[in-house]
Amino acid sequence: MGEIKQVIAVRTDLGMGKGKIAAQVGHACVMGSEHVRKSHPEWWSEWWGGQEKVVVKVSGIKELQEVKRHAIDLNLPWSEISDAGHTQLAPGTTTCISIGPAPENLIDKITGNLKLL
Repeated sequence: MGEIKQVIAVRTDLGMGKGKIAAQVGHACVMGSEHVRKSHPEWWSEWWGGQEKVVVKVSGIKELQEVKRHAIDLNLPWSEISDAGHTQLAPGTTTCISIGPAPENLIDKITGNLKLL
């Protein structure tokens, strides 16, 4: 099966501060992990020991939706995060998406060309 990792793709067009980005990535990590714990417990168990995470950037909602569509096409678990709107963003603004935890070779087909945040 190979290594298991989780990748979070974050929109850079929203002008989020560092703390806001950290909070949104945290939400994505937790939501994605919980989803995979239920849907693919074998992936989750292997990932849980080291919890490898990679955070990459996308230019905007269009690129984020492309990442999501590719995950769906490859039947990989994903979790999309939308902001509650209490601070910097309008309610419902989609900020990031997590892919996995899932096999690295499959996730890399989606996010391998994206730059680190």
